[in-house]
Amino acid sequence: MVFQKINSKVVKVNVGHAGGVVARKGAMLFYTGQVHFSPHQIPGAGGGGMPGMGGMGAIAGMAGRMMRGEHEATMMAQGNGEVHYGFAGLAVHVIDMPQGGTVTADASRTLGYTAGLQASIVSMTSQGGGGGGGRGGGLMGALRGAATGALTGDGMFTTQLQGTGSVVLLAHGEVLEIQVGGQYPVIVDPQAFVGTFGNVQTQLKSTAGWRDAVGRGAGEAMQLQCQGQGTVFVQASEEKL
Repeated sequence: MVFQKINSKVVKVNVGHAGGVVARKGAMLFYTGQVHFSPHQIPGAGGGGMPGMGGMGAIAGMAGRMMRGEHEATMMAQGNGEVHYGFAGLAVHVIDMPQGGTVTADASRTLGYTAGLQASIVSMTSQGGGGGGGRGGGLMGALRGAATGALTGDGMFTTQLQGTGSVVLLAHGEVLEIQVGGQYPVIVDPQAFVGTFGNVQTQLKSTAGWRDAVGRGAGEAMQLQCQGQGTVFVQASEEKL
């Protein structure tokens, strides 16, 4: 295990053994040994438009500005020593991928990860239930992605980490790991959603009916449907980060 939990809110990592660590700016609590820190940026976070929106001009430009605005500043830690990380008193959840895999979570919910992982910023439309064909892309796909991001607190873009290594996520309270891949999809409250591991597709669903219109509904008008093969991470709270 690369990241070791000290308690529910702090992890420590041997930077040399990890091969370098990328963590959000301000998350380093203290360190021992010979460790140096330098600014780091995920490829694609500095500019450009939204993938799959070529030719859409102003919309693609707006998406590019949103992508830059939603990216969390990160720092690369290298050298030989131990670093302790934590952020804002939030709970930490460690995901180890010794055999490789893919973790998808918003940058605001990512405390840190081993530098060997391939990081990229992807639109919520490619993560969401647009699927193939024309239905998932273009303006309608962007609007669906924006709606999903607004409800989950993830914004219009999210961070994808692929490869062999470890990731530490942030959440309000303990994180539940729910397996996806059974006969039925897993339905999650969008505000309790933290991220996914594996090949999991998410799609926002509306359950609003006449009861909601007259104020007699259950109050869960929007739900996040998770399908595929993998794990969905859910926090024990509906509070956004």
